[in-house]
Amino acid sequence: MRAIVETVAPYKEIIDVIKANGGDAFKRCFQCGLCDAVCPWNRVRTFSIRKIVREATFGLTDIESEDIWRCTTCGRCPQRCPRDVQQIKSGVALRRIATEYQVFPKAVKPVRTASASLIDEGNPLSEERKKRADWAEGLSVPQFTEGMDILYFPGCYLSYDPRLKKVARATAGILQQAGVDFGILGAEENCCGESIRKAGDEELFKRLARENIKTFIDHGVQKILVSSPHCYHTFKNEYPEFRAHFEIVHISQYVGELLNQGRLKLQGAYGKKVVYHDPCYLGRHNGIFDEPREALKKVPGLTLQELPEARFDSLCCGGGGGRIWMETPKGERFSELRLAQALDVGAEVLATACPYCITMFEDSRLTLDITEKIAVKDITEIIQEAL
Repeated sequence: MRAIVETVAPYKEIIDVIKANGGDAFKRCFQCGLCDAVCPWNRVRTFSIRKIVREATFGLTDIESEDIWRCTTCGRCPQRCPRDVQQIKSGVALRRIATEYQVFPKAVKPVRTASASLIDEGNPLSEERKKRADWAEGLSVPQFTEGMDILYFPGCYLSYDPRLKKVARATAGILQQAGVDFGILGAEENCCGESIRKAGDEELFKRLARENIKTFIDHGVQKILVSSPHCYHTFKNEYPEFRAHFEIVHISQYVGELLNQGRLKLQGAYGKKVVYHDPCYLGRHNGIFDEPREALKKVPGLTLQELPEARFDSLCCGGGGGRIWMETPKGERFSELRLAQALDVGAEVLATACPYCITMFEDSRLTLDITEKIAVKDITEIIQEAL
């Protein structure tokens, strides 16, 4: 194996970058292997984050290998690590080096396409910025103006993806039904930048963040409602690095508030067996477990069941850490395992609260040819059906 100390960057530079991003914690690793034991990759193929940790300790990681790009930043290994090795921070540091030197394995090259689209159009999907609000056509959703209670920030996938536009429309319908004073930014909205940061492009993340923060401030935004846990995590935990502080609420939390306040009245009987999948960036990374479940429990006729791996132990969908843009072969997709778990407990609907999860599950539902056996729904879609 060719190491970066020999082929790409000087040893000292590698060590300095890793240290600057929390990677000095690598030295605390005593190779217990708990990270490999909980990593979902080892359910579908051989993979060792422990090996990457060991090599990075000495500046010997091969950045031409696809392995440093496998991590979905799901958070399982830091959660179980007894030595606080900070595998995610250090792994992202390695990706930053690869990005700087433009070293991308074949499976990772779609990240470059996403980066170019983010620079040109503010989204990773190669869609036109001017069409960002097209999802709201016919819904009379207003442009956000200073003084409104809430900015609704649907994010990239809900703005452009045909399947996920339905989630944005369901969310807007719920807000209107409850009489919420809200608006959207439309073409002035940028990607939050979370995934491209985890994929190693720190400078592009900073650009997107600064542009969003300026837009929020210029419009007098104080409270932001998001549909994506990745937006939630970034606005709440990473934008404060730029001394920007806004009140951030995820839709699964807000729907619960509206139900508890009596502003939403659920009347239609849902009558289906539902399992709830905890998205990594909503649950494990931010501790939001109960609110989505409590909202679902309020739906008349809905039978809520638990998946075998739930809450802190939830199985990653496979879309985090920039993997949403990379090709994962059939048979190596965590989403396939998750759908099998849902079917095994007799679920008719797999519910979640993350656009990445929905994208991964819908794709696997097609490739596994089980579209007639189970549906995939966002919480807002279920709530809207019950209104």
